[in-house]
Parts: sequence; C-alpha cells; structure tokens
Amino acid sequence: MIFLIFCACGNNKISNNNVERQVQDKYCDMYVTAGIGDAIYLNPILASDSSSSAINAFVYNGLLKYDKDLNLVCDLAESYKVIDNGLSILFKLRKDVLWHDGIPFTVQDVEFTYKKLVDPMTRTPFSSNYLMIKKIKIIDDYSFIVSYDEPFAPILESWCIGIIPKHIFENEDINTSKYNRMPIGTGPYILKKWITDQKIILEANPTYFDGMPYISTYLYRVIPDQSVQFLELRNETIDELSLTTDQWKAYDVFFKNYNKYRYPAFSFTFLGFNLLKEPYNNVKFRRAISHAINKQDIINGVLSGMAKEANGIFPPQSWAYKNIEPYEYNREKAKNLLSDIGFEQDKDGMFLYKGKQFEINIITNQGNKARELTAQIIQEQLKQIGIKVNIRILEWSTFINQYVNEKNFDALILGWNTAIDPDQYSLWHSEQSNKGQYNFMSYKNDEVDKLLVKARTTFDKKQRIQSYHKIQDIMKEDVPCIFLYYPENLVAIHKRFNGIELAAAGIGWNFNKWWVNKKDVKYFSINLYD
Repeated sequence: MIFLIFCACGNNKISNNNVERQVQDKYCDMYVTAGIGDAIYLNPILASDSSSSAINAFVYNGLLKYDKDLNLVCDLAESYKVIDNGLSILFKLRKDVLWHDGIPFTVQDVEFTYKKLVDPMTRTPFSSNYLMIKKIKIIDDYSFIVSYDEPFAPILESWCIGIIPKHIFENEDINTSKYNRMPIGTGPYILKKWITDQKIILEANPTYFDGMPYISTYLYRVIPDQSVQFLELRNETIDELSLTTDQWKAYDVFFKNYNKYRYPAFSFTFLGFNLLKEPYNNVKFRRAISHAINKQDIINGVLSGMAKEANGIFPPQSWAYKNIEPYEYNREKAKNLLSDIGFEQDKDGMFLYKGKQFEINIITNQGNKARELTAQIIQEQLKQIGIKVNIRILEWSTFINQYVNEKNFDALILGWNTAIDPDQYSLWHSEQSNKGQYNFMSYKNDEVDKLLVKARTTFDKKQRIQSYHKIQDIMKEDVPCIFLYYPENLVAIHKRFNGIELAAAGIGWNFNKWWVNKKDVKYFSINLYD
C-alpha cells in the first residue's frame, strides 16, 4: 500500500470535516523518532509502559497539564476552582473540543473515564487516585464538581490523565477493545497507522482546539537496538534520539546537523527483587547484595560519570528528596550477612543455599545498553563475593507482559519515571501489587503503607516532607530494591526544527509549536508503507 504525506506550505489550504484553515509556511514536514519497544495500549488508563505513554500524550488530553515551569494549567478544562477547603474541585470544560471522529467532547466522557478507572474489572494501575473520589456531580454538559471524602494532595495532578471517549468504549470490554489499537482521542495528533513492532504514524489534527500542530506527521519507529538507532541518526534517517553517554561523547564528531540537550531526569534506575520468592524476601539477603554492589563503578563505567548515585525513591530535584547515606561497599559485610542466613561457601568460594549452588537470574529489557552493561557489572561484582548471576535480555513487550506483570523473575533492572508530585502510592503501597499494577516487586510494609496514605491526604507540604523522609529511612532498612543511579536525559534533535525550548519540564512540552522553515523541509511526500 502506498501512503503519501503532502505537507501544506505557502498559501495552500487543507480541509477536514468541512473545517478549512489558512496554512502558513511553517505547517510542514515529518518528525521521525525511535524507541526500543512498541506501544502496548494506546489507551491512557491502561498503559503503564513508556512507549505507550509517549504516543498517548499526542493522542489524548487530560483536563490539566504541566506547563514549561511545572505549573498545572488547563488543557481540556477551561477553568478549575478548588472549593470546600480542598475537598472539591469545580471544573468547567472547553466547548470547542472534538474527538478525532468529530463527536463533541463533554462531561459525559469525563464521568465515563472516572467510572472505568474505579471499575475493579479494568486492568489499570491508576485506580488508587480515583478511588479517593466521593462523587462526581454533573452540573451541565460542560461543568461538574468532583468531591473527595478527605484531602488528597495530588488532587489536581490526577486530572492530567488522558480522558477516553464514552461513545467509543461504552459497549466495549475496555481491556480487550479494538480501540486500544485504534484510538480516538482529542489530542493534537490522530493515529494514521500502527504496524506492530515496526512503526506508529500520527498525523496532525486539523481541528485541534489549541491549533493544528506545525509538524504535519509524527513517525515513531521501533528499533530495538540502540546501536542501530545511533547509525540511523548518523544517516539522518531519524530526527531525534535519546543518547547513551558514549554516543553523547561521540556526538560532536558525527552530528553537525543536530543539536543536543542535557537535563536531569525525573527518574531512577534500580535492581528490583521478587519479594515473594526466597531468599529475596529476606532483608539480610537484600542488604548483603547492597553491600556487594559498587554503584560508582556502574556510574563511571556505564554512564561516564553522567549520573548521580541513587539512594531512594526521589531524584535530587524533587522537593521530597532526602540525602540518605548509602550502604557501604563492603564485600566482607556482604559475605557475613549471607552466612548469617544459612548460605555456605564451597571449595571454590561460591555460595551454596540449601545445599545447592545459588544463582540469581537478572532480567532486563532489550535495547537499553546502559541497563545491559549495568547487569554485567553487577554480575562481576557479585561473582567476587561468590554468587553466580545469569543475565537474560528480553524484548520489551515480552519483558513486561510475560515476566514483570506475571512476577516471573528473581531480580530485574528497570527504571521508573516519577511524577512531579511525589506521591508514589501506586508504586509502593501493598494494595497496588496485583497483576498489571506498579508494585510488581510485592513490597509490603505496614508503616510505609500508612505514611503513603498520610502524605497524600494532607495539603501541608511540611507534613508531606516529613512522611516522605520517613518512608525513605524505612526503605533504606527494608531494601525493597537497590536504587542504583539517577540518570540524565541526553537528547539529540535535528537542527531543522525550530521553537525548541529547554525548560524545567525538559523539552517537548511545546512540541505542537515546533516548526521547520520552508527551505529546510525534508519530507514533502514519502512512501511510508511497504
């Protein structure tokens, strides 16, 4: 099948659903990016992986969003007002929003989204935020009041979640609906084509309420190998790439037509354990592994020093961060702790457990070289204390669906992108450990559970800080996982794109307003399909 993209330039006009607009010179071109894995759900209330979330951000809108300075501002909402001493919000919705199929967006869609989020049959990791809601009172088609039984600190951020269309999903099983692969959103881009494990093609929405994006087409290519992605960047067949530290250093040699951007990531990378399995459920075992890992070797060897040693669930730029003293790198302490819980060493110095040589199987996802190299360094470091480590690299969707969601692992290396609000109830609360939820390590601590609830049910920032600092202290003792490092975002973007502004929110917050000058347009038409 042949599909041509025609960019609208000069004084041309484009039409869609009888809507006609004058197109300026900058409404042109295609933006090509790449990721290691395919999307899983193009449905924002089901998607828990980064690939799906990245695409959903272009297809759907929330009632609110973060601006460049990380302030919450209106998106689908026209205005909002917190009332009843913080227990309710009055939302007024925009009246000029259409779903991609031309149906008007109304409060019925918001109410429907809420009902699906709290439906126990919906396989969503986000339900905890919406179970706090007491009721939704509809005033008219474009206004409603949402009320809570008690204060809920992330009350506003929770309404950044993408709203889904009632008229599409109301007669569907939301977990298996075909519309999870054929999304109808309100966002700046419309799904044109999804070829599994190859590419996702989005086209600019001519009727977007905030103005049609200047970039006509967004092409996401699935390229599981970072080295292949790098070659594509060198050949200028992709426009944007998250770089490894080695690629960042080699950048100036190869990439005269790209700009690069470096800024802190709201994330951490960790070695997580399956706390339902023995001996990973023994805190002394986890402490032993902590003493056996030299994080600085990982940061220097894998990331060329371009990261910070992690010590907890919040990155340093978070207001909830606490600088906690890390576990000392000490092999003898590690060995002694293992001996305390019944491990014995054979004549070769390798540890036995219950009479058999003990082995840890560490899994991570394909296409992330830093995680693969981190696993190799940990493998060597644990070998030095007498523990054998096997590494398995898995394709992204297999990694998530067959191993993470099924809790089919001993240990894994993964990264968390954290929200701006420090509420991490969904990651660590014991009630969030069911299939498809984020607490897949099955961490359970009654005091942490109480503190997570306490922190999210007060608006007092000082009290929240106290709770989060206490959580970090407890987690240091519990070692539910080993926090390895806080990475940085290292991004290269082709120079033909204008309007990019690095801000507190990073880059991409204003993607809809990026443009290419007419003389620099690369793609006027292109054959995208075989």
